[in-house]
Amino acid sequence: MIARSLRLRDPREFQRVRKRGRSWTTPYLVLVSRPNGLDHNRYGFAVGRRVGNAVARNKVKRWMREAIRPRHPALKQGFDIILIARGRMASPSVGFSNVDESVGILAEQAGLVPDADQVAE
Repeated sequence: MIARSLRLRDPREFQRVRKRGRSWTTPYLVLVSRPNGLDHNRYGFAVGRRVGNAVARNKVKRWMREAIRPRHPALKQGFDIILIARGRMASPSVGFSNVDESVGILAEQAGLVPDADQVAE
């Protein structure tokens, strides 16, 4: 579980990141990030009604949180990050592995994964 202090919950914070942040996409997810001036990342998760009923949306949110949780310590810190589920998540063939893979791809595209040189230092 991601600690409460690491979550974006205020709608104004979501709007600020969405308007002023930079975004990257995969067929299943959108990642939007923006520097936050803090020494840690904060995460927000959004799943629209296109994904399905409340049960399906909550399941997708759990998948997104679980895909971020083990990656959090290894990511560059100091960003507000929002993950947004796209409509394709409604497909019955989509599972956690798709979400996990998409989060990894998006983190690399966004430059949130430190280079091997930076890790060795």
